Amino acid sequence: MTSSRTVLIESNRLFREGLKHLLAGTQFEVGAEFNTMDLAIESAVTDGNAPALVITGQAIKEASDLQRLRDVHPAARIVILADEVSVDTLRQALGGGADGFLIKNVSPEALVQSLHLIMLGEKVFPTNLAAMLLDIGSAPSPLNSVRGLTSREREILQSLVTGASNKLIANRLGITEATVKVHLKTLLRKIDVNNRTQAAIWAMNNGFSGEDAAAPTRHLQVISA
Repeated sequence: MTSSRTVLIESNRLFREGLKHLLAGTQFEVGAEFNTMDLAIESAVTDGNAPALVITGQAIKEASDLQRLRDVHPAARIVILADEVSVDTLRQALGGGADGFLIKNVSPEALVQSLHLIMLGEKVFPTNLAAMLLDIGSAPSPLNSVRGLTSREREILQSLVTGASNKLIANRLGITEATVKVHLKTLLRKIDVNNRTQAAIWAMNNGFSGEDAAAPTRHLQVISA
């Protein structure tokens, strides 16, 4: 089994020790641990060993907090273990570039399975992500006012809301994956976001919905990277 260096950030010592024990013997075995994100970031400046995975149980109050972590570990997958799910925490997590958002009471099996998916390039978030992000007390913008997007770009945005991969979008629209990537790059620029997850959030807040969304698994929604 190939080992991935994992950094764990968690202020609760008991929970931290339990998670280390759970991950021991897996490819996610913890190689470094910190009480706070600030300490983890400070250590990263002098530590030449880049982690493959960062798990943080520290509350994310601003997207910039997570972005600081992303800046020092640009190649790592970042997973948030939260005490609870809320619209604000989900927004900050997604805005900061998190690869996964899990609740601390997740089962050990689901946690390890989710980490495997995340390391394969998937995005793992709660199944009610779309509903929570849409429940913001304001009406979405009309579809015909969304920044000059072409009909094809709108179709791709619609697919992003459902969590479809480039391959699935290509099959659905009868085009090549390369063409999907070209359209995706253009629409990201038009709506001024950095990645497909942020684009999906933007789409949901501007009147798009997931008509063909597959039935979610018990606790998690997987969004292909």
